[in-house]
Amino acid sequence: MNILFLTLIDFNTIDEPGIYQDLLREFANHGHKVFAISPVERRKNQETKLLETDKATILKLKIGNTQKTNIIEKGISTISIEPLLIAAIKKYFSDVKFDLVIYSTPPITFCNAIEFVKKRDGAKTYLLLKDIFPQNAVDLGMMSKSGIKGLIYRVFRKKEKKLYRISDYIGCMSQANVDYVLKHNPDINPEKVEICSNSVEVVDMSVDEKTRDEIRRKYDIPLDKKIFVYGGNLGKPQGIDFMIECLKSQEKNDAVFFLIVGDGTEYGKIETYVQRNKPTNVKLMKRLSKEDYDKLVGACDIGMIFLDYRFTIPNFPSRLLSYMQAKIPVLAVTDPNTDIGNVCVDNGFGWWCESNQVKAFHKVVEEAVQSDLRAMGETGFKYLEDNYSSETAYQIIMRHLK
Repeated sequence: MNILFLTLIDFNTIDEPGIYQDLLREFANHGHKVFAISPVERRKNQETKLLETDKATILKLKIGNTQKTNIIEKGISTISIEPLLIAAIKKYFSDVKFDLVIYSTPPITFCNAIEFVKKRDGAKTYLLLKDIFPQNAVDLGMMSKSGIKGLIYRVFRKKEKKLYRISDYIGCMSQANVDYVLKHNPDINPEKVEICSNSVEVVDMSVDEKTRDEIRRKYDIPLDKKIFVYGGNLGKPQGIDFMIECLKSQEKNDAVFFLIVGDGTEYGKIETYVQRNKPTNVKLMKRLSKEDYDKLVGACDIGMIFLDYRFTIPNFPSRLLSYMQAKIPVLAVTDPNTDIGNVCVDNGFGWWCESNQVKAFHKVVEEAVQSDLRAMGETGFKYLEDNYSSETAYQIIMRHLK
């Protein structure tokens, strides 16, 4: 089969690790021909080009700037992506008949391009629903359902409904996501909505004790404390103000050390806190390469997930997978609408508390320090193998096409 993958993720090969690259590699390993359109933003000064390997054909499509720019440029660039995609498919893939189109949210603005391929080739369409927009923007106060902002909301909501409508199948990250989509979109046929979780090629990323100590020394991390690590985006969705309150509550706890690795719009808030308070058990680091980050996580004891309490949509961050691969248990600090905390607790590899109660955070930290972390990490890795492998995701998608 010929598979077309549409994304805003910038990658040059499917051999590199990542939830989408791992899945595409699975299709290639099963003998399918993989095509992907992966954009490159104008700021990188690269022209559109085709990259061909034995595993995949990747079109690096030049688009406007959508990241690290002002909201006006971001908006114009996002809107202009659809016609660029359609033109690129016509020009570069005119002689390819696609059997399946896979795409993820964000964004929700691929509708016309997906519809074009679906009509032209009779292709099946599969949405990997990673982000429920525009409701997530409403939750964080970035958009409104009334007033001037309400006009923008209604435009995007219309796009979202169309995306669901033209998708033959919708793969959600968890049961809470399935329930949410069906509850708020009653016109969707429930039979086309299913769980197709974030997935990776399962690789044991844990480290032995000697390597762990070497890595901790390299980054000046204590050898004799329980290391809680947070890695990833530091933006509004993570509820950084509450994260800082949690860190403040632990400043006198000599048994623990908090390592924050990442970047984002709210990075400055944590940086200011660290510079002013000078906590002895908190270290803030800018984003590392994936290879270095994965090694660093393996040298820690507990992985953390933070989500803003205001969310009404059930987010399910993919950073969970890196913790599970490193065989460390997970502390989820989230809103009550996501089920990621329940997954960690119910399956024996983590803890959960709501992201508006500092006392609850303090309690689960104390509980985590006293737990058998090695055994819980092994349990998490086994759950990863059974539920979140790219092979599992591949089989879920393919059963609709056999």
